[in-house]
Amino acid sequence: MAELLGKAEERTPYQVVALQECERMNILTQEIRHSLRELNFGLKGELTMTSEMENLQNAIFLDIVPDSWTKRAYPSMSSLALWFTDLLARIKELEAWSVDFILPSAVWLAGFFNPQSFLTAIMQTMARRNEWPLDSMCLHCDVTKKNREDFSCPPREGAYIHGLFMEGARWDPQVGLIVNARLKELTPTMPVIFIRAIPVDKQENRNVYQCPIYKTRQRGPTYVWTFNLKTKEKPSKWTLAGVALLLQI
Repeated sequence: MAELLGKAEERTPYQVVALQECERMNILTQEIRHSLRELNFGLKGELTMTSEMENLQNAIFLDIVPDSWTKRAYPSMSSLALWFTDLLARIKELEAWSVDFILPSAVWLAGFFNPQSFLTAIMQTMARRNEWPLDSMCLHCDVTKKNREDFSCPPREGAYIHGLFMEGARWDPQVGLIVNARLKELTPTMPVIFIRAIPVDKQENRNVYQCPIYKTRQRGPTYVWTFNLKTKEKPSKWTLAGVALLLQI
């Protein structure tokens, strides 16, 4: 962390988010490394087996994320094997970002412990640039027709985010609207979304559905934010259908 703090001299809102994420990832990986090392010694007979070691051993055998890891991790409903693959992807993203702390061309929102902090950083950056009060701003989202690979640099203001899924409906990139879901497509992938901050009084409230974003399918306590998405149907239709954006499926 000391090395990373030395690199991030400006401490822009984005850099602060990156440093916080790296710190939390270090805490999680240290716990994983420490608990596995202890279990290894316990199985060799070099340490007395404790109840924590037995719980860890049972969780690995049953393909469940151990409790001691879950406490320090992010909400997830995945089995241990999928969870670990996801963890490696998150570490890779953070490593790439922390090389020079330049905002990635498209940010993987699901890769954060605290996605709200990144969305707030978008507003903070805009507020500093234009000297606007933060409480009179909101986020505006434009769903693009492109995928992550189509972007080579970040936008001049705001950020491109990717890796979201829609549940209960789907996004039609051709017409740029929410439409009915196709059969057997439970959680279609969203295209890259362009997020920027605008004054609250310039927010478009007609023909939009206030779509909540959640970290997992569990919803409820994993709520992140609400994006206004364009629709030709009445918003109540999507509310009754329970339409939401998910960061993980």
